[in-house]
Amino acid sequence: MLDPFPFPAPLVLQQAIRPFADYFCLTTLPLHIHEVLFFAFFYQAINAYLSPPLSRALFPRAYAALNQRSRINWDVHVVSMLQSLLVCGTALWVIWCDEERGEMNWRGRVWGYTGAGGFLQAMAAGYFLWDLVVSTVHFSVFGAGLWAHAVAALMVFSLGFRPFVNFYGPIFILYELSSPFLNIHWFLDKLSLTGSNLQLINGIFLTTTFFFCRLFWGAYSSWRVFGDIYRAMAVQGVLYGTTAPSGAVVGGAPADYGPKSDIMAFAPPEAERLVPVWLAAAYMGANLVLNALNYYWFSRMIQTIRARFEPPLGTKGVGKGGAKGEGKGAGRGERGEQPMMARGVYADGRKTVEVEKREVRTRRRG
Repeated sequence: MLDPFPFPAPLVLQQAIRPFADYFCLTTLPLHIHEVLFFAFFYQAINAYLSPPLSRALFPRAYAALNQRSRINWDVHVVSMLQSLLVCGTALWVIWCDEERGEMNWRGRVWGYTGAGGFLQAMAAGYFLWDLVVSTVHFSVFGAGLWAHAVAALMVFSLGFRPFVNFYGPIFILYELSSPFLNIHWFLDKLSLTGSNLQLINGIFLTTTFFFCRLFWGAYSSWRVFGDIYRAMAVQGVLYGTTAPSGAVVGGAPADYGPKSDIMAFAPPEAERLVPVWLAAAYMGANLVLNALNYYWFSRMIQTIRARFEPPLGTKGVGKGGAKGEGKGAGRGERGEQPMMARGVYADGRKTVEVEKREVRTRRRG
């Protein structure tokens, strides 16, 4: 499938980015650099020029009551909400409509390229480029963790421009299906709807989509991509340096795609189609870490959502003591800690769930 963006990258922009792309072996980046920049500026426009007036119009009291830190977070969540809906819709469209992608064998899944897949990579890279800038400018608000996440996510999605495992880009982007519900959960807290029926229903959708998209589907997709990368290394060979040796000979059967196949148009020649060890290790290692974090975030998410509601479904008020001040810490002025969800971020490229603890001091009753 061809790139759906309405116009190609200007030649001057392609020439400007080519030295950078050649140095890092990002072969298809010059074809999509205008899309990366377009989406980065698009999200900045939403953050700076659309979210503030729209939020004042729709939620005048709640938005006006926010302090500067919370207002920055609010506008970022608006961008995150829009981005997750946009990128998930595009990923589903690519999965369902890109016939060339659907016909890929394991070689195509590792080295193949389609214009629609490159466009989706550019959408994701543009968002994380914007996210990196915002996390840098507002470092005191988002901290080192989210800044490092933005760096890592941008690097991971940039690898797709080699091209490398472009086939799995739409699959892992579907992690974002849980993100709209995570953003809604955050907005409901700011709108004084904590513990409401609406937040309960949203919490059910949040935990369900998070479990199936990130834990179940994510683990299955990771197994598939690991299998394809391992097969590429076993059949084609392994590259320990940075460039393929001249006249390299590889084992296995000849490629299933012809030399003029559009899918393999940007793949290295068959004799040089070796998987760099650093690339396989970086991609697979990052994937394992993100999957492990998903399980941790899911457990914390369950705790955080339950803390919003009364028993038996929730844990609100549990351990704080009864009406007579009974319970641990009651009547002694001791501090308890309650987990609170501070901001949604997604994995795989992509934001995660940041959970913080709020201190609760119980007062002595006379």
